[in-house]
Amino acid sequence: MDMVSKKHVIAAALSLVFVGAANAGAVLDKIQNSKTMTVATSATWPPQGFINDKNEIDGFDIDVSKEIAKRLGVEVKFITPDWDVITAGKWNGRWDMSVGSMTATKSRARILDFPATYYYVPYVFAVHNKSTVTDHKALNDKTIGVEGGTTSEDFLNQALAIETSDVPPVVYDVKTKKMKTYSGSVGPLDDLRLGDGTRLDAILTQRSTLDAAVKKGYPLRAVDNAVAFYEPLAIATDKGDPELTSKLNEIVGQMHKDGTLTKLSDKWYGVDYSTIK
Repeated sequence: MDMVSKKHVIAAALSLVFVGAANAGAVLDKIQNSKTMTVATSATWPPQGFINDKNEIDGFDIDVSKEIAKRLGVEVKFITPDWDVITAGKWNGRWDMSVGSMTATKSRARILDFPATYYYVPYVFAVHNKSTVTDHKALNDKTIGVEGGTTSEDFLNQALAIETSDVPPVVYDVKTKKMKTYSGSVGPLDDLRLGDGTRLDAILTQRSTLDAAVKKGYPLRAVDNAVAFYEPLAIATDKGDPELTSKLNEIVGQMHKDGTLTKLSDKWYGVDYSTIK
């Protein structure tokens, strides 16, 4: 490589450094200067996010977002893009963060940052009330329903790759080649409620989803007290703003420490999901 080429390479490298430095902190600066924090979330996933009787967006994720904005000293604005648009990254300033109960998986961590986990949802196996199964390990080779494209499907495929290290290691103690996937979280519940073995022998779902269904009269129950795995739900940000990542980590850490997340979890779920128990 000649001297001129070396100079070009050095200049290009320096320009990348300066661009990175210029972008660092840009989102946090924008939030603080505009006094507005724009959050991407869902309005169709109660109790995390939904439209209430007053035609206002409401839910656990909404309350968490409002508290973060309060501690930043800014207002909060919500937008509800498609989930695959949020998880694709490269937001280009369309929103500042996502507070939408996103699982921090290794594949997502390649395109997004996860400043802080704010709660942990246990996944459990459930059966119809008339089922005689009392041990989840007896579900091997049974027909099990899951929501497609979720961590429950990943678990049964033995391909669950969670990025965070603050959850217990995953143990694949139920294996089946008869998994049935659905386009939403309600589908498995509706098929299982038809009867034991009618369409499904069991489902793998969030404990909170099962509890909500039981409250609505679904004749279902958790197989046993075992947790298949814990799903860490985190705030997500676009790549490239360490200052925002650090600030959100600090705020969520305070919310864990002072009991705010415990109170919000109790409000929306009736149980404390802010820690693993």
